[in-house]
Amino acid sequence: MFLGIGDRSQPIVRSLIAAVLALAAILAAPDVWAQDYPSRAVKIIVPFPAGGTADLMPRIFSDWLSKKWGHPVVIENRTGAAGNIGAEAVAKADPDGYMLLAAPPPPLVINQNLYPKLGFDPTEFVPIVIMGRVPNALVVNAKVPFASVAELIAFAKANPGKLTCATQGNGTTSHLTAELFQMMAEVKFQQVPYRGSAPALTDLSAGNVDLMFDNLGAKATSASAWRSFRPSRSAARRRRRPPICARRSSAGARSSKPPT
Repeated sequence: MFLGIGDRSQPIVRSLIAAVLALAAILAAPDVWAQDYPSRAVKIIVPFPAGGTADLMPRIFSDWLSKKWGHPVVIENRTGAAGNIGAEAVAKADPDGYMLLAAPPPPLVINQNLYPKLGFDPTEFVPIVIMGRVPNALVVNAKVPFASVAELIAFAKANPGKLTCATQGNGTTSHLTAELFQMMAEVKFQQVPYRGSAPALTDLSAGNVDLMFDNLGAKATSASAWRSFRPSRSAARRRRRPPICARRSSAGARSSKPPT
């Protein structure tokens, strides 16, 4: 997950680093906090719909930061274009440190390789800290009669394009995971893109789509309507924690290195 800020001045960046690292129990550094930041409400833009992991995680952070700073930290969902709309809004905001971006990889890592032109420069966002790690899992509708991944693959090979696969949207991690699975298993799904995890899971639970590759945490509220196959150990070892980032100002100060 990504968190970006419109100001690259070092006091504000250090303030954000200190606050979030303390929350994550990684580092507490109150001596480097900017004493005058923030002086008013801070807004966090989430480029995906409410209800998914991309929305829930920054809400946890915003609640803690509100108490720590003594000022409101407000979540605003600006969805669409695999996170590009929200990222562009933050990139074009005044670089005063009062509009942040919280997002998974697509807006700043994936989309520059999939879209011919973006309305913002992903390199203008600089990592501050890792928010957390969330594994992906293969989830199937409870009505689909598969007891294992092997059975699902066997059916998909015998019926190319018959199984429908929901995704968080074109270019998202769930979409790319589904494409990778199809390549490795030599099967073909019918892709059904949504604007985030929440609406996709709603249709999965209702039986309108057959399967999905998504974050485990996003599905806890609908467990009775789906069945999941946990990721393999090799997949778990490849997981990486997404960074919190800050956008560069025109001054182009040196990047903050995220913790490992």
